[in-house]
Amino acid sequence: MKEIHELSLPDDVRYAEDHEWVRADGETARIGISDYAQDQLGDIVFVELPPEGTTLAKGEEFGTVESVKAVSELYMPVGGEVTAVNAGLEDTPESVNSDPYNDGWMIEIKPSDPAEVEALMDKAAYLEMLKGSA
Repeated sequence: MKEIHELSLPDDVRYAEDHEWVRADGETARIGISDYAQDQLGDIVFVELPPEGTTLAKGEEFGTVESVKAVSELYMPVGGEVTAVNAGLEDTPESVNSDPYNDGWMIEIKPSDPAEVEALMDKAAYLEMLKGSA
């Protein structure tokens, strides 16, 4: 398990309380789980994601991550329509462990309300939350 100061927490993503991250890019946003979340889960062996075209509201379950320790639900940090799914995770789910913010992204959505992205925590606020729960 990593110490908080060892975590990779990019400045260009927003964070949800459930440890998902969102990286907005124009009309779309990519979603994955934070370095903290993957570290807590341990070695990830399977990722289940929704099909493209699925519309989900903020807080709805969008999939599951199975690790050697447990199965964890994934929740939408913002609402929107799934425009892409990281199919590479079918063959290499461990990408979520090794590179959670790039190769390990999970879904790409078209947010229904871009203001929801801005309402998420920035790196400093997420770090404060982690320190409070450590």
